[in-house]
Amino acid sequence: MGLHPLEFSECYLDSPGFREKIKAHEAELDKTNRFIKELYKDGKNLINATKQLGMAQRKFAQCLGEFQFEYIGDAKTDDERCIDESLQEFSSFLKNLEDQRELMMRNITETLMKPLEKFRKDQLGAVRAERKKYEKETEKYYSSLEKLLNMSAKKKEPQLQEADIQVETMRQHFQEESLDYVCKLQEIQERKKFECVEPMLAFFQTVFTFYHQGFELAKDFDHYKRDLQINIQNTRGRFEGARSEVYELMKRIRETPQEYRQTSPISCEGYLYVQEKRPPPFGSSWVKRYSTFVKEQKILHMVTFDHRSGGKMGETESVTLKSCIRKMTDMLDRRFCLDLDITDRPGTVLTVQALSEDDHKFWMQAMGGKEPLGHYLGRTFSKERGIDAQLDDVGLSFMKNSISAIETRGINDQGLYRVVGVSSKVQKLLSLMIDEKSNEVDLSTSEDWDIKTITSALKLYLRSLPEPLMTYGLYKEFISPAKGGSPESRIQAVHCLVHKLPERNRQLLGLLMKHLANVAAHSKQNLMTVANLGVVFGPTLMRPQEDTVAAIMDLKFQNIVVEILIEQHEKIFTDAPESCPISPAAPVFSAPTRQSKKQSRHNRPLAVYNPQALNIQNVGDSSNLATDETSMGSNESVSSQSSSASASEMPPVKMDHAPLCTSLSSGSNSKSPTVAASYYTPGASGESQPAATTAASEKEKPEESVTSRKAMAVYQCVAEHDSELSFEVGAIFNAVIHSREPGWLEGELEGKRGLIPENYVEML
Repeated sequence: MGLHPLEFSECYLDSPGFREKIKAHEAELDKTNRFIKELYKDGKNLINATKQLGMAQRKFAQCLGEFQFEYIGDAKTDDERCIDESLQEFSSFLKNLEDQRELMMRNITETLMKPLEKFRKDQLGAVRAERKKYEKETEKYYSSLEKLLNMSAKKKEPQLQEADIQVETMRQHFQEESLDYVCKLQEIQERKKFECVEPMLAFFQTVFTFYHQGFELAKDFDHYKRDLQINIQNTRGRFEGARSEVYELMKRIRETPQEYRQTSPISCEGYLYVQEKRPPPFGSSWVKRYSTFVKEQKILHMVTFDHRSGGKMGETESVTLKSCIRKMTDMLDRRFCLDLDITDRPGTVLTVQALSEDDHKFWMQAMGGKEPLGHYLGRTFSKERGIDAQLDDVGLSFMKNSISAIETRGINDQGLYRVVGVSSKVQKLLSLMIDEKSNEVDLSTSEDWDIKTITSALKLYLRSLPEPLMTYGLYKEFISPAKGGSPESRIQAVHCLVHKLPERNRQLLGLLMKHLANVAAHSKQNLMTVANLGVVFGPTLMRPQEDTVAAIMDLKFQNIVVEILIEQHEKIFTDAPESCPISPAAPVFSAPTRQSKKQSRHNRPLAVYNPQALNIQNVGDSSNLATDETSMGSNESVSSQSSSASASEMPPVKMDHAPLCTSLSSGSNSKSPTVAASYYTPGASGESQPAATTAASEKEKPEESVTSRKAMAVYQCVAEHDSELSFEVGAIFNAVIHSREPGWLEGELEGKRGLIPENYVEML
C-alpha cells in the first residue's frame, strides 16, 4: 500500500498515528531529494563524458580532414580523385554529427538538469523549511502547554486566565502551521509525479532527436558510401593488375639489370669513383660521385653523395670531356678505370672507376671510348615468344578467323578473354596460323581448338607485334586525354588520335573494337563488361617503349582509353573527326563546371557491386549470374544501371538500393540490355555526363516529339533544381519524350512539365 492521506481533521488531534503518517511522507520526500541529487550528479558526469567524446571525435575528424594522399605519376583517375576526397568527406560527416551531439547536450542541460535542480531546491527545499517551522511550533506549543498544566491552582485568577489565553493562542498557531505543513506535504507528493517525469520525457525526446539526426546523416552518407565502394573496388582491381606488372618488371630487371639501365639519347648517369690526387706524402683518395654525362655538350656533372652519412649531398662539379681512354691495369692497380681528358684543365687527366665490367663498357660507350660498344637488348614480345607476328594480310586473316569463331561458338562463355588457355596449345595455334600461314583451318567449325585457346592466341598475336597496335609514337597522346578533361573532350581527343594511326593499324583496331563491343553486349552471360575488357586489352593494345614503374602506373589510363574505343567504336571508326585540338601533344579540354560536393555526391552514376564477378575463374554455375533485368556492373566499372532495372531485380549484393537521380545514357531503354558506362570527374563536375552509348542504343534513340507516350515512376525522387520534377513511386507521367540532356526525359506530372531521370521510370 502507498502513503496514507493526511486528513486535516487529524491536525487538531495530532495523534501518534497521524505523526507516523507525517514521518512516512517526510521519508518519501527525503528519498526523492537524494534521488534527484544523485541523478543530477550522474547527469553532470554524462555531459562531461559526452563533451570529452565530442572533443576526441572532433580531433579525429580534424586529423582526417588535414591528411591528403599523394599519388604516383602525373595524374589521377576519377576513382582516385574520389578516394582522395573521401577523408575530407568523412571529416565533414563526423563534424556534422558532433554539432548535433553538442546541440543535444545543450538541450539536456536546459530540459533535464535545470528543471530537476529547480524542483529540488524550490519545492523540496520549501518542504524542508516548512518541516523545521512545524517542528519548532510543535515544541513551543507542547512546552507552553506543559508549563500551563504545571501552574499552581493557587495562582490568582487573572494570572491563570492570561496563561490560558497564551496557550490557546499557541495552540491555534500550531494547528494552523500543522494544516499548512500537511497541505504542503501532500501537494509536493503529487507535484513530483510530473515535475520529475516531464524533464525525463524531454531528455529522451532530445536523445531520440539526436539519433534521428544521425539517421538522416546516415541516409545522406549512404549515397556517398555506395559510390565510394565502387571507387575503391575499381582502384583495388587496377592495383592488382599494376602490381603483377611491377613484379614482372622487377623480375626481368633482376635477371638482366644492364638491359634496363636508364639511358636516353641526351644523357646517361650512374655512380663513378673519382680519383682525387693529394700532395705527397698523402697520395690519392677515391671519392664516390653520382655522375651525369650530357652527350651533346660532352659535359660530365658529378655530385658527392654518401649513403653512409644519411644520404648527405655535396656540391656539384662539372667538367667538359675531350676524350675518354681505357685505363690499363698495368698502369694502375685497379680494374674498370677510365682516363678522361678534360678541356677545362689542359694537361689534366681525370681518372674514374666504374662499378663493374658491364658498367665500364656502358661508360665507354656513352663517352665515346675505344672499347667495343655494348648494346642494349630491348625487350620485345616477339623475341620472347619466338613468333614472327606482323601487321599484314596473314595477321588480319587470323584476327577475322578468330573473331568469327569466338562470336559463333563462345560469345557467352564466362570470363571470355580473362580465362587463359594452355600456353603450349596457344603457341601451337598461333604458330600454325601465323608462321605456317595456314588459311585452311576454319576456327568457327573446328573443334580442335577451344575458345580460351583462340582468345589467348588472339591476345598473344597482338602482344607479339613489333610495335603495339596503337603505336609507340602516339602512346603519350592517347594517355593524355584519359588523365583529365570532360568525357566529351576525352572522346573527341581519342577520335582524332585514332585517325592519326596508320591505315592498317586503324583497320585492325576498328575490327577488334567492334568485336569487343559485341562481347560487352553479352556481359550478363560472359561477365565481361566494357571495364573488364579495358583491363584485359589496355596493356595489349598500347604500351610505352620503355618498361618502367612510371609506365606501369599509367595502366589505369590505358584501360580508360580502351573503354572509350569500345563504347564509341561506331562513331570513332566510321566518322572522320570534325575538329581536333590545336596541339596534338597537348589536347585542349573544356573545363567542366564545378558544383558543390553535395550535388556531386548525389549525382554520381552507380554500378552494381557484384562480388561474384571479382574472380571469374571461380564462378561455378549460372545460378550466380545476375538476373536478366539487372544492369551489368563490375568491380572495375562505374557504370550506370539500365532504366528497366528495379530494386527487386538487383543481384543479392551489398548495394540493394534504388539508383540515385543520376545522368544515364539517353539511349538505354527497357528493350536493350546495353548499358553505357559513364565517366565523371568528382569534385570538378557535379553531374555525371555519359561518355558514350552503344551502337544499338544510338540507333534506337529517336528524334521524337511524340506526346502520347507515358511512363511510371519506379523510385521516389526529390528534385534538386526548378527544372526537375519531384515524384513518388507509382506516379504516371504524360507526354514523355527524350530530353536533349543525356540521361533525362521530359514529361508532365500534375500539370507541370519538367525533367525526369531516365533510370527512375519505366515506359508504359
